Amino acid sequence: MAFDLKRILYLLAVFSLPLLAVAADCECQPSDEGHDKGKSRTLKIIAIFCILVGSSAGCAIPSLGRRFPALRPDTNFFFAIKAFAAGVILATAFVHILPVLELGIIVHSIIIGISLGASESPSTIRPLVAALTFHQFFEGIGLGGCIVQARFRLKSTVTMAIFFSITTPLGIVIGIGISSAYNENSPTALIVEGLLDAAAAGILNYMALVDLLAEDFMNPRVHKSGMLQLLISVSLLVGTALMSLLGIWA
Repeated sequence: MAFDLKRILYLLAVFSLPLLAVAADCECQPSDEGHDKGKSRTLKIIAIFCILVGSSAGCAIPSLGRRFPALRPDTNFFFAIKAFAAGVILATAFVHILPVLELGIIVHSIIIGISLGASESPSTIRPLVAALTFHQFFEGIGLGGCIVQARFRLKSTVTMAIFFSITTPLGIVIGIGISSAYNENSPTALIVEGLLDAAAAGILNYMALVDLLAEDFMNPRVHKSGMLQLLISVSLLVGTALMSLLGIWA
């Protein structure tokens, strides 16, 4: 036991050295170029409502299958939409997180919201509003689809949908509140954000590959239909491509 403890402490010491080196060498300085607090505040408020509506709509669509047959979980259309959402989530992990070392969907959403809320540059915020609304909408569809298929009670479904929908707007509000004191280029902020984003990338990859894609592609109905396999594959690629394209601006 003592040997294992010594080994763990040794590994922690080794892995902490790069972090200490980053903290010692980092001389990042914030830039005030293009900052406009008035315009930024307006855009942040717009972002809160756009992302809240997009997230809520994404989670709500799968639940509408009770009234609209085309949106039921056992239809080809729904399989395609889930594959598209899985593509969006995969691209979020690989394109938007891993390259910048950006814990799951909720932590990831709060981090983006704080970054947007703390920004004072309208040119940075504008493309983020559209990109994040799109991202949260389809991520909400993927999450909503899993919730519907799990057959949770209405109260649990509504609670989970609301909790997901408010994460990014909550992050924006936090970002606005700390914008005067928050320095996104400080060594501490960079290290903490990097660690959380690395964890978020892993969880998003697992969710897209195991919870969404593997379950759908192993479905007997998909195995029996070559056309449905093609539809899901194309939908997956389109979702991945569109979310990757948004990486240019966000």
